[in-house]
This record gives sequence, structure tokens and C-alpha cells, in this order.
Amino acid sequence: MVIAEAGQTWLIFWGHFHPMLVHLPIGMFYMAGILHFFYAQKQASGQPIVIQILIWTSAFSIISAAMGWSLAQSGEYDPDTLQIHQWLGVSTCVLSVGLAYVMRAGMSNRITNLLFILGLLCLTITGHYGGNLTHGSDYLTASLPTPAREMLGIEVEKEAEEVPKITNLKEAVVYTQLVKPILTQRCISCHNAEKQKGKLRLDAPNFILAGGEEGPIIAAGKPLESELIKRLLLEENDEHHMPPKGKTPLTENEISLLHWWIQQGADFNKKVAQLPSDEKINAILKTYTQAEVAQESAVFKQSVDAADEADLARIRKHGLLANPISKDQNYIEVNAINAPRVTNKELADLRSINAQIIRLKLGNTQVSGDFMKEIADMPLLIFLDLQHTKITDQDLESLKSLAYLESINLVGTQISDRGLQTLAKIKALKRVYIWQTRVSEKGVAQLKKMRPDVAIQSGFKGQWPIKVDSAQLALNK
Repeated sequence: MVIAEAGQTWLIFWGHFHPMLVHLPIGMFYMAGILHFFYAQKQASGQPIVIQILIWTSAFSIISAAMGWSLAQSGEYDPDTLQIHQWLGVSTCVLSVGLAYVMRAGMSNRITNLLFILGLLCLTITGHYGGNLTHGSDYLTASLPTPAREMLGIEVEKEAEEVPKITNLKEAVVYTQLVKPILTQRCISCHNAEKQKGKLRLDAPNFILAGGEEGPIIAAGKPLESELIKRLLLEENDEHHMPPKGKTPLTENEISLLHWWIQQGADFNKKVAQLPSDEKINAILKTYTQAEVAQESAVFKQSVDAADEADLARIRKHGLLANPISKDQNYIEVNAINAPRVTNKELADLRSINAQIIRLKLGNTQVSGDFMKEIADMPLLIFLDLQHTKITDQDLESLKSLAYLESINLVGTQISDRGLQTLAKIKALKRVYIWQTRVSEKGVAQLKKMRPDVAIQSGFKGQWPIKVDSAQLALNK
């Protein structure tokens, strides 16, 4: 049994070299095709070169296919897609070997051309299904601009809300409205129907209860024994830490909610009012009520004219989502989720609706510091998302004039302690997201001292177990 497990481990180890090696024979096969069709058919001296490339292509293809088979033993991928990818890969190997043989045997160009066309077609489709396995079935269209998506009849996806909209907190279903959104935002990309790292799916209750290759991940009523919580609290450099290094980690509040849900039985149907909670959990739950946030902001006492439809249409041509917050209000949310390549040039068109924008999401775009002055001219801006952009400390200086800015997301930027000092001058600020930045613990402490009213989310840095006082839990009524 031990020997078998060790063999399986070695298989998967070698399998992880498949994505690294497979691109070599792919490039070589395409190069052989280009040389064959555009050079070797006219110049006989080019044929031996093509043959040599095909021989090496065949060798590396066979090795890559073997590693791919090894990786498939991990059971982390959708079996249907995997099977198609696997047999197409094997077919490509056979065609590569066949081409080398046919060309060395001096057979007719008609046969060679046919095999090359079949090989190139097979290789392209194989690569497509490989992309499906690694990045999801929508990897080709995920960043397609909105106009093109609409033209092709592809549904325009909306980014999951940073905070789920809950109007009646006590009646909110804990799993559906609190736990599931956390898992969707932080975990589903690696644990879904198409990709199951560790043979684990987190996209439905039955899969969550089933657990992964190492067994159940939730021990109802026992968060200390639940693998889900343990993995979240490992050191970031630990290979078993979840999410893996480079992914956005869960905040302390998010981990605390998961801990509380498991502690109270990990029920998928119970509402907030049915679960005991202490002061810490009550404070976290309060942040999930959009209605309370809306009432606190003075922006919602302002009256603004509706944005011109022509201006909105021009903005949407850049792939930006520009939608009203609600039917009864003229405030606009601008979201660049479908336009990762948008730059300051395209964003300049937002000037026409500056007065209506209250939420601006420019995460993962090409926006640079020069556009900060444009943002400073958005008088009613409440929420600003600049995660994973090239924004610097100096760029934040322009934001000091924003009278209503309550929340700013700077995850994955080069912001440091100096930038935090600038943010402290924004009077309305309530929340700052700064993990994976250059901000130090000292800088966070200084901001807390200057602005104790600001919630700073810098990733979980607490101690295990999370301090939720079970002895003093009181039933919500």
C-alpha cells in the first residue's frame, strides 16, 4: 500500500512538468509546418531540416504525452474534457511520428500536406481543450469586450459583488448569502466542475460535504478539526496554505465567518437569526448589510441628473460596464472586468459622467497614475477599486479631495506606508484593502492610530484558533 502511494506521488510529481514541456513540441510542430509549406516544397535543401525538426518533435511529444497522463492521475480535472484532450494529444503524437516517417520515405507531397494539415488542426484543438482544463471553458471569451460579446450572443458576466446585498440580515441564509459568496470569490477557480485541485469541489453543498482526496474538509461544530479552516490559517509560504501563494487571501472577517458557520453546525439552510453569535460576529455581520452602508453615506442625500445615454454607449464601446445602481437613482457604477486592457486614453471618456459615478472598479487594468486626477474630479465617488494596477504612493495624493470616498482596494499594488499616510487624510474613508502590497505592520499601526475608524484589511495575521467566545454566545432575536 505504501509503495503504491509512493508510486502515485511520483507519477503526479512528474506530471506537473507537462505544462512546462508541452509547449516545446507545439512550437516545433508549427515551425516544421511553416518551413514545409513556405520553403521546403520549393527548396529541396529545406526538407532534411523539416525531417529533423519532426523527429525531435515526435520525441518531445511522446514525453509530454506521458507526463500529461501522469498529471491526469491526480483526478483534479473534468474527466470528459480530460479524455478529449488526452486522445487528441495522442493523435497529435501519432501524426508527428507519421509525418517524420512519410517524409523520410520520400512519399508524395499530397500525403505530407494532408498529414501536416491534420496535425496542425489536431494540435490547435488539443491546445484549446488544454486551456479549458487549466483556465476554464470561457478562457477565450472572459476578456472579450462587451460589444463583441453582445454581437456574438455571449452573456455579459458581472463581477461578484464585493459585499453581498442583504437587506434583512436576520432573515439572510448564512450559507447562501454569506459563506457561498466567500467560496465563490476566493476558492471556486480551483475547485469547480472543470477543475478539482485535490479532488475537491466547493461549488455545491453536496461536494463541500464530500470533501477531497484527503477526506472531509468540514467537521460540523468543530472548526479546530476542519481542514478548510486549518488550510486558511497556515503560513502563506506553506505549500498547503489556501488560497495558494499569488492568489488573493481571505480577510480575517471572511475566515471568522467561515469559522463561526462551522462552529454552529455548518448548516446549509439556517438563517442568521437561528445561529448564536457574539459581539465580534455581530460586528462583522453588520458590514454585510448594504442598506446600512447606504444610509450612512451622505452621497445618497444628493440629487444628480441622469447620465446621457449617448455618453454611456460610448463608454460601453470600450468594454466597460456602466450601469445604474438602481432604477430609482441616477448613480452609476463603472466596472472594467471585461476590459483588462483599457488604458487612460479610453477611460478619459468617463469625464462625461463624472457627476454620476459613485463606484469605480478598475482592478487588473492598464490604468496609470495620470488618471488619478480624473478620478479626483468624480465628486460623489464612494468606492474605488485599483487592485493589481501600477498605482504608486504619489498617485494617491490626487485622491485627498474626494469628500465621500469610503472604500479603496489597493491589493497587489506597490503602495507603501507613505501611501497609507495620504489615505489617512481622506475624511470619509472607512475601509482599505492592502494585502500583497509594500505596507508594513508599522504602517498599519500608524494608520490605526491616526484613523481608528478605518477598517484595514491586510490579510489574516491572527493566531489559531480564532477568538470567538463560544461561552458568551447569545441568540439573535
